[in-house]
Amino acid sequence: MSRLVGWLDRRFYPGVQRNWDDLLFRQRILDRLQPGDSLLDLGAGAGIVEQMNFKGLAARVCGVDLDPRVVDNPMLDEGRVADAGGIPHEDACFDLVFADNVLEHIAEPAAVLAEMKRVLKPGGRFLFKTPNRAHYMPSIARFTPHRFHQFVNRIRGRAEVDTFPTLYRCNSRGDAMRLAAATGFAVAAIDRIEGRPEYLRMTWPTYLAGMLYERLVNLHRAFAPFRILLVVELEKPRETQRRPGGAAADRG
Repeated sequence: MSRLVGWLDRRFYPGVQRNWDDLLFRQRILDRLQPGDSLLDLGAGAGIVEQMNFKGLAARVCGVDLDPRVVDNPMLDEGRVADAGGIPHEDACFDLVFADNVLEHIAEPAAVLAEMKRVLKPGGRFLFKTPNRAHYMPSIARFTPHRFHQFVNRIRGRAEVDTFPTLYRCNSRGDAMRLAAATGFAVAAIDRIEGRPEYLRMTWPTYLAGMLYERLVNLHRAFAPFRILLVVELEKPRETQRRPGGAAADRG
């Protein structure tokens, strides 16, 4: 990162930390997490995102991933190699399930949401953070080869082995509402958020372009569909709760 990019960080985004989006998502999880809860990290991988470490903050932290490194993930009490559509745990055994930048890689999101509902206790929550499909980054990603994604992430300091193909089949507010209704979830909240332009911090000209975009899409809620983050909270209804897929608390 150049000195000028560092100056732009300090001048226009003072106090914003690296992985600010993961910090935001971590706080959403902590707001719901109780010490006695059982927690499932969907797509836990090797444990490279330190903000997703909840070990010791819940009674049990489990994780699943197709990546065999999950079994040695130090953030988990138990890691298992498994597909998101076939979780190797019994029914109604988790209080909270979360997925950090996972849903964009899922080929059959309806099957995955149905599986999350199966393993959650009544009243349990499924929280996921994923890129919003209408943002420029996913829009570019859909029309560029995977090798280009690996190249960009290498510049951003992420290993190629941790860059996975993207599909974006559950990556809009409409997608989340539709899939929640189809799988029997109640929608507790959907947020669309734009912050520091992480994907354009490679050079000062791209940084300025990203900053202008950030200012624009945060001017009014009408521009919310074009913000980068989609943060969704779904609840497995209790018997007396409202209809599945009810109105979401959409804060932008």
